[in-house]
Amino acid sequence: MNVSEAIRLKRAVRKFQDKPLPDDVIHEILNAGRRSQSSKNNQAWRFIAIREKETLKALSQCGEWAGHIAGAALCVAILTPEPTEKFQTMFDAGQAAAFMQLAAWELGIGSCPASLYDFERTRQILTFPPEWHLRIALSFGYALEEEKISAAPKKGGRISLDEIVHWEKW
Repeated sequence: MNVSEAIRLKRAVRKFQDKPLPDDVIHEILNAGRRSQSSKNNQAWRFIAIREKETLKALSQCGEWAGHIAGAALCVAILTPEPTEKFQTMFDAGQAAAFMQLAAWELGIGSCPASLYDFERTRQILTFPPEWHLRIALSFGYALEEEKISAAPKKGGRISLDEIVHWEKW
C-alpha cells in the first residue's frame, strides 16, 4: 500500500453491500488495531468485533450519526479505560481506529467511525465490564458504491494547508 495515496484517497463509507467479510480479513483488520501505537506502549484498549445484525442495529441507535453501523458487515467497538482520566486514552483509541481503517482500505473494504453517546445502553448491549468504556466504534463492509472507497477529493472539500498551519507561533 502507498500510505500517501491512502491518506489522500480514503473516504468514509456509510453504505455497505449485504455481504459478509471473510474471517481472515477481519483478523487482519483487528491485528492492525492491535499493532497501533499507544502512549508508553500500554495498549489500553480492547475490541469487540460484532457481526450479528440484531446487535449492529441496536448499536446504531446509540449515537445520533451512527446509523451506518446497522448496515455494516462488521462493527469494531473500541473500549478504553475511563476516557477522562488521561488525555492519551482517546488519542490511543483513535490511532487504533485509524490503523484498522487503513488496513481495511488496503483490502478494498470501506469503513466509517461513529461516536456512541448512550453509554449505559452500549454496556447493556455488549455486556462489557464496568472498568471499560465505549465511546467510538467503526463500521466495516464492502462499499455499496465501490467507487466511493477511493473517490477523488472533492473540490473545496478540505481547508488549505496555509489556513490551518501556523509556523513557529500563531
